[in-house]
Amino acid sequence: MTIGESEKRERDAIRVLVVDDQQLVRDGIVSLLRVQAGLTIVGAAGNGQEALDQALTLRPDVILMDVRMPVIDGVTATAQILKQLPDCCILMLTTFDDDAYVRDALRTGARGYLLKDMPVADLAKAIFAASRGVYQLDAAVIERIVAPVGATIKPTTEQPLAPSPTRTGSVTEARLTRREQEILRLVATGATNREVAERLVISEGTVKNHLANLFSRLGLRDRTQAVLYTREQGLL
Repeated sequence: MTIGESEKRERDAIRVLVVDDQQLVRDGIVSLLRVQAGLTIVGAAGNGQEALDQALTLRPDVILMDVRMPVIDGVTATAQILKQLPDCCILMLTTFDDDAYVRDALRTGARGYLLKDMPVADLAKAIFAASRGVYQLDAAVIERIVAPVGATIKPTTEQPLAPSPTRTGSVTEARLTRREQEILRLVATGATNREVAERLVISEGTVKNHLANLFSRLGLRDRTQAVLYTREQGLL
C-alpha cells in the first residue's frame, strides 16, 4: 500500500471515541477496535464530562458511550453532546439492559443500545451500520422491550386501534387496521421486511409501503421507535 493509499484509507475511516469509566474495559475496547479495518480510534474518555470535552475537540463520527459513569452519566452526556453536535452518532455500550436506561438513551437521541458481551466483530458492524443511520439494538434489549413475544403475540382484533393521544401531529387522527397491527407486531419482534412478507403472504414491496405509511401517520422515525410505540399501545 502506498503512502497516498494509506492516507486515503485513514481519511475514509470512521472516527470513534470510546467512553467508559473503567480503564481496563476502556483500554480493551480501544485495543480490539483499533485493529478493525475502517475504524480509527481518535480518543478515549473516562466520564461524561470528558466525553463532552473530547467530542467538541475531536469531532468523532461515532461515540461508544457507557451509561453509568461519574461526574456526568452517559445519557446526560449524550443529550449535551447531541445538542452541540447533532450529526454525531452515539451508541450506548454498557452492561446494563434496564428498560429505563434503554428508553432514556433512545429518547435522548442515541443511535442504539448495545451490551458489552457482544463479539467485537459484531460491535464493529454495529458501528458501521449506525454511522449510516441504522439504529442498533442488542437482541437482549429487544427481548426486554417487547418480551414476551413470539408465541405469546396476541391475535389481532377486528376493531382498529386508536393511537396514543400523547403523540403529536396527525397521530391522534390515525387508526390502525388489522393488517397494520400485524405488521407492527412482527416488526417489533425484530422481523425483517422479507420475513414479515413471508409470514403474512404478501410482497416485500407491500410491507415497505405499509411501513412508510405507518411511520408517516404515527410520527415514527425508524423501527426502534416502532418497537417502543407497539409496546406502549399494548399490541404485544
